[in-house]
Amino acid sequence: MSTTRLPVPDRSPRLREALLAAAFTADGLLDLLGAPAYAALARSETVPALRATRGASPLDTLVRLFLLQCPVPHERARAALPLAECMEDGWVVRAGDEVRAAVDVRPYSEPEGQDWYIVSDLGCSVGGAGGIGSREEGVVLGVGGASATLAGITVRTPVASALDIGTGSGIQALHASQHAGRVTATDLNPRALEFTRLTLALSGAPAADLRLGSLYEPVGTEKYDLVVSNPPFVISPGARLTYRDGGMGGDDLCRTLVQQTGDRLNEGGYAHFLANWQHVEGEEWQNRLSSWVPYGCDAWIVQREVQDVTQYAELWLRDSGDHRTDPAEYAARYDAWLDEFEARRTRSVGFGWITLRKSAAAAAGNPSVVIEEWPHAVEQPLGPAVQAHFARQDYLREQDDAALLAGRFALAAEVVQEQVGLPGAEDPEHVVLRQNRGMRRATKVDAVGAGFAGVCDGTLPAGRILDAIAQLMNEDPVLLRDRTPQAIRLLVEEGFLEPVGSAE
Repeated sequence: MSTTRLPVPDRSPRLREALLAAAFTADGLLDLLGAPAYAALARSETVPALRATRGASPLDTLVRLFLLQCPVPHERARAALPLAECMEDGWVVRAGDEVRAAVDVRPYSEPEGQDWYIVSDLGCSVGGAGGIGSREEGVVLGVGGASATLAGITVRTPVASALDIGTGSGIQALHASQHAGRVTATDLNPRALEFTRLTLALSGAPAADLRLGSLYEPVGTEKYDLVVSNPPFVISPGARLTYRDGGMGGDDLCRTLVQQTGDRLNEGGYAHFLANWQHVEGEEWQNRLSSWVPYGCDAWIVQREVQDVTQYAELWLRDSGDHRTDPAEYAARYDAWLDEFEARRTRSVGFGWITLRKSAAAAAGNPSVVIEEWPHAVEQPLGPAVQAHFARQDYLREQDDAALLAGRFALAAEVVQEQVGLPGAEDPEHVVLRQNRGMRRATKVDAVGAGFAGVCDGTLPAGRILDAIAQLMNEDPVLLRDRTPQAIRLLVEEGFLEPVGSAE
């Protein structure tokens, strides 16, 4: 584990002022570097950014110092920073006539426009100058795709209390600080808690209650309105790297985290997790995950990606830089991963997100558990779509078929209709309803479904619309009423139709 002294946050407001004054922000970086160099930096390619920062402005200096982690002349650093304070507090180090960064400081923009800064280990901001590739077990990472995904799917309603488990550099705690009265952040790595303290302070956010320990151990029996975690979910042979390896057998860490959440959520509270799970020979992966859902909770679990065990092992061996070691050592580590999977009869590994909500209906024995595979593009942030999903589940649990037919519905604003068929054909082969927002779902519907959805504007009950369609199509209205509620239920569940009331 690294023993490098970390900065102290006491005078971080002065550093923050200097960074903002130099436009060292997400927007400022894009303006300075240009889109191609900015995108290249996200791929750990630094040459375009180095070319774009050959000037002598404070922003050029800060990008080279904190993002590209290049030494800069002392005079240039003094022009960009309160340098004496930054050296004394440990943000930068002087080496002769040059100054170098002691930590990675990365601008981070929240959707509502806040200018934040994520502080992490040098070379360990995902997409940073050095890439990850660090093999120190206590390394603390910066912003990556996983953390951004988790932040995007989180429901952002005002809450009294929030808990970030495995906080790392504090990204989720930072987001939660904007809508939670009290934020608790935990981590097994004490350095991670210090980085979280730095991230919050440099971002001008309220301090969090920082606690050392694994999973829920640091908080005991305390309950929260929101729980979030981007845990060390990698399924690996051992726990070599704290930031990613679960340290339990197989997917037991993710399972334990999810199963223990029911007792830590207040009524109506949400929990959001990223996770990996095993696809085990002879077992449906959906059944495996449904067994994780704790009593008293509704759940929405989305599998975003599946990799066979060889792809999975190669991904994480590269993540830790093992592919750059001695070939025999790399082969031995690769073999150990495959031994682990073979022993557990694991054929592939799924990745996705898990959302839980504590509800009275679930506690009464009627939980809503939706487990699905959706590898297609989505529109972030998805927090509002997640909240709407559970609201629709609440509605559908309370509606029998008669109530659905008495209900009034409106076609969701972002839904469009596509007709698919041969050019010139009188009738389409099928009709597709497609969402252009949120989950961006698409579903085939028959002529009745297309006609029904097209008429839904919230004014007429569903039953009356079906009666009119039956008359137009010369169908028996009773039979049409009997067979259609399930289709309506599906269109509501997936967000194509929105309930607006009952009229019969």
